[in-house]
Amino acid sequence: MESSSGVHFSGFHMNGSAQRNAGAEQPTTSATDMYTQPFVIGVAGGAASGKTTVCDMIIQQLHDQRVVLVTQDSFYHNLTEEGLTRVQDYNFDHPDAFDTEELLRVMDKLRRGQAVDIPNYDSKSYKSDVLPARRVNPSDVIILEGILIFHDPRVRELMNMKIFVDTDADVRLARRIRRDTCEKARDIGLVLDQYSKFVKPAFDDFILPTKKYADIIIPRGGDNHVAIDLIVQHIRTKLGQHDLCKIYPNLYVIQTTFQIRGMHTLIRDSETTKHDFVFYADRLIRLVVEHGLGHLPFTEKQVITPTESVYTGVDFCKRLCGVSVIRSGESMENALRACCKGIKIGKILIHREGDNGQQLIYEKLPKDISDRHVLLLDPILGTGNSAVQAISLLLRKGVPESNIIFLNLISAPQGVHVVCKRFPRIKIVTSEIDFGLNEDFRVVPGMGEFGDRYFGTDEDDDQHVVAPLQE
Repeated sequence: MESSSGVHFSGFHMNGSAQRNAGAEQPTTSATDMYTQPFVIGVAGGAASGKTTVCDMIIQQLHDQRVVLVTQDSFYHNLTEEGLTRVQDYNFDHPDAFDTEELLRVMDKLRRGQAVDIPNYDSKSYKSDVLPARRVNPSDVIILEGILIFHDPRVRELMNMKIFVDTDADVRLARRIRRDTCEKARDIGLVLDQYSKFVKPAFDDFILPTKKYADIIIPRGGDNHVAIDLIVQHIRTKLGQHDLCKIYPNLYVIQTTFQIRGMHTLIRDSETTKHDFVFYADRLIRLVVEHGLGHLPFTEKQVITPTESVYTGVDFCKRLCGVSVIRSGESMENALRACCKGIKIGKILIHREGDNGQQLIYEKLPKDISDRHVLLLDPILGTGNSAVQAISLLLRKGVPESNIIFLNLISAPQGVHVVCKRFPRIKIVTSEIDFGLNEDFRVVPGMGEFGDRYFGTDEDDDQHVVAPLQE
């Protein structure tokens, strides 16, 4: 999509690491570690394209956040004695000119919440050990800036957002001539010679091809103030989200309000009556269903209003069905039927054997389910094992992974990791993410056995026992 500001949004990919380890069912990183990771923004583009200006403007607007700038220029290799004698023949725009391993080491420490010393490269001596290193503390946001910051896939995978600053070649050359002749007192002939010999070929061969990895493309660099404002707004939105949403772009947590928080408080309270539990659970379920429907494809449609005017709107997705995981998932069916008149709803019954073992017992699904978008209904995502079983069945029935939207009320981070890593193209929509699982694999703080509380089958609930009739 292209906005009127000239900034191109090619889809936000919140960290490619979410698509690795597709076969793993258990998280390799604890939920606590995930919560502390910063939001990493990569800013690439040709030399003198305005990358630094863009970074400075983002930092200035994010003044209420802890932001640190890490430049790729800090990680140039030291020139050898032989290289110093032929510095005019050294290609500083080639990927081999950078110590990427050191950059990865620094980023690993920062993402783990550790302070780190970053080299301070001296462009006069062409060495990084002449000037004192720069001490950088852990931050909420890390901006990685450099001409080839998108070149190495290992570096790209660290990024939650990738920005490419796209500036006309003539503008970049004019800026480079002005900078090198005025600020660095270089001869214009040498500047032009270096540009034609190294800078332009490197841009064409190594920098420009990485433009395809960008989530956002900014024409005109720092002159595009509207584009910068849009980017900052998006960053603020992401910083306000749960940290797992920064890792998995297919995870959606509905925006919390005091109303939603209050309803969660009621349904989590062990003293809440069944009547109130059902009432407020239904309200939350309706919100989750509505949010999930918003992720379905829509087509533009024009209608004539009673005033004989034309209204341009959208038409709902027609090929849709629900699938509830018996029996807790059945509590979500009424909300789905209320939103989608006449919708088909299938059933899946998964029997638990022990803590981690599952066995599919029963399934009854629409015969044409492979041609439909599927809303999978289960109010609790705990270990993720039952969800994996249900989703795997839908895939075997021919449902495309990208056509599945998994709706639930609360999720444990462990379950999110399992499902998102195994199925990176499905969408998960939830109303809240809890702290984790206890030793009994129950979600905490959780809300207990949802099905028992919703359907009134609590083991200790005797208030509805019917007394025998008296003669």
